[in-house]
Amino acid sequence: MIEHTETIDEFLTHHSADVEAAVREAAAAEIMPRFRRLAAHEVDQKSGPHDLVTDADRKAEQYLTEALGKLLPGSVVVGEEAVHANPATYEAIQDDAPVWIVDPVDGTRQFVHGDSGFCTLVALARRGVVLASWTYAPARDQLATAVRGGGAFLDGERLHAGPPAAGRDLRIATSHPDYTTDDQKRALLSLWTDGVAPRACGSAGLEYLAVARGESDAVAFSWEAAWDHAAGLLLVEEAGGAHLTLSGKPFRVTGGNALPFTAARDEATARRIVELLSEPYPWIR
Repeated sequence: MIEHTETIDEFLTHHSADVEAAVREAAAAEIMPRFRRLAAHEVDQKSGPHDLVTDADRKAEQYLTEALGKLLPGSVVVGEEAVHANPATYEAIQDDAPVWIVDPVDGTRQFVHGDSGFCTLVALARRGVVLASWTYAPARDQLATAVRGGGAFLDGERLHAGPPAAGRDLRIATSHPDYTTDDQKRALLSLWTDGVAPRACGSAGLEYLAVARGESDAVAFSWEAAWDHAAGLLLVEEAGGAHLTLSGKPFRVTGGNALPFTAARDEATARRIVELLSEPYPWIR
């Protein structure tokens, strides 16, 4: 638990391992016991048939809300399921208090179908700046962490995204068609061009990890929900990558971004993708 005299930096120095333990414990207690064992009554729809929520999502978020709040008194939690129940809670991201941004099961559709491609995302932010993040894929036992200015790591090994290989098509994960509007589809279609190999994304958190590892070259996404992006954007930044919106400015977790946006292995790649995404919007240039 943070002492009243500790700064956020001191908290992260002393208690990052406690946050990691809380993330692992939430997954062990509430997510993995339900993996490939979900009953029909444990799965519900939110906005539609592609927007699923399970008991694992709800209970893991409850677990993390309690555990993280105890670790950092005075902080608040903005979780995907709590915001769905009460959208006004999202406004806490704008406030001065430290905020935990939580996606208990990122990739719920994969989780429901028994696919291991899901993760738990936790980020700590203050005044719109993401300070630290934890990306945990429990079915794969992989944990990626990042601290602003301190680097990005996967299972203790430092991550370096590096520039894409010359002469090879850019591998880009894009917003899944099931979750995009017609306008967003038109913008993303600009990536279907020579020198680019786009595909629909899976779990956003794991797609960001793939960029940070240099396994994928970039993502191009069309939605703003902070719980999907905060942890991964810091991971990519600390691995040496960059993120840009259509306005040419970095993505802001507080919202108001010009969409779509990209996160890439290096700034040159990010700028190239933004140029392609701007094709349907020439007035943005």
